[in-house]
Amino acid sequence: MSIIVLGTVALDTVKTPFGKRKELLGGSAAHFSMTARLFDKVNLIAIVGNDFPQEHLAFLRSKRLNLSSLIVDAGKTFRWEGEYSGDLNSALTLNTELGVLSAFKPQISESQRKIENIFLANVDPDIQEHLLHKMLSPKLIGLDSMNYWINTKRKKLIKLLKHIDIYVANDQESRDLSGENNLIKAAKCLSSFGPKMVLIKKGEHGVLFYTRNGFIFSLPAYPVEKVVDPTGAGDTFAGGFMGYLAKAGKINSSTIKKALAYGTVAASFNVEDFGLHRTSRLTRLDLERRLTEFKNCFSFS
Repeated sequence: MSIIVLGTVALDTVKTPFGKRKELLGGSAAHFSMTARLFDKVNLIAIVGNDFPQEHLAFLRSKRLNLSSLIVDAGKTFRWEGEYSGDLNSALTLNTELGVLSAFKPQISESQRKIENIFLANVDPDIQEHLLHKMLSPKLIGLDSMNYWINTKRKKLIKLLKHIDIYVANDQESRDLSGENNLIKAAKCLSSFGPKMVLIKKGEHGVLFYTRNGFIFSLPAYPVEKVVDPTGAGDTFAGGFMGYLAKAGKINSSTIKKALAYGTVAASFNVEDFGLHRTSRLTRLDLERRLTEFKNCFSFS
């Protein structure tokens, strides 16, 4: 089976207490793909400008990603600049330059329209809806968003959630969209908008998973001694989570728990270095070894 990810491929400038890196390859779709590729064939749907470095395109192809629907358009590539301080749990956005992303209309092939596993990574809800309307018979649809779209396109986002199976949000985003401070109440409210399942990322405090039939599951984060750069950790988590579910081909309590564990472990690799540097070198064996360590950390009798 295959998976489609729609999102951004960007040039990120990031500053943390461990240094500053300029114009790193990043973006929601790129981070997602680095772990999803370990489970399934990934079709990356995005747009970049004609200033996008050719070596980055070659790098993405070297990871066996299908880039046939990655558009290279005249103009500037989407850029984001942010700074982390303190506990590195959230970034201060210093600058955002949409470039060609502002007029992006996803285009996919006829064969890609038949793909059943879809992840709509963080991007304008109008762009997410545009792609979703092109799909023929999706079986599993995940969607991520951010506070910017919650604040500026709230009605559109809520309307889109009626067609989604899994809504992915961090704790603050879930509170903002639901109006509830308690995360279980927030998950119930978000589920009432349409999604059968709600996944709330809590950063260093782990993840909460809720389904409409009342199944609730929570996992702590994998203990990482040195967090260098958290950029893209949530997208990396989603890549491991959705990648495993697509590979498993079924959704039940067992596959959900394992998918959450894979996502958690994948995110722990992401934060250990800047950009995609750590996850681009990741193998399935690396994931399995750390998954075993993760299980051992929290097993007791």
